[in-house]
Amino acid sequence: MNRINPSKLLLSKWTAAQPQNREKHFLVTELFRDEEGTVLEIELQAVLTNRSERVEWQVLKSSDTWLPGWK
Repeated sequence: MNRINPSKLLLSKWTAAQPQNREKHFLVTELFRDEEGTVLEIELQAVLTNRSERVEWQVLKSSDTWLPGWK
């Protein structure tokens, strides 16, 4: 279980534990917040293909799926 401060996720680097389509390294490019400023979702961008996807920030907590940094 990765410990994460959602406010500090912007421009953080992540490695997919089980890469698909050769997409292994990802960068958090945007934070989506509610009216109170709480982070709800993030935009992850694959470095190799520049493909972006919007996901809940809590998915990064799973160390089975995501590793912090580029490994």
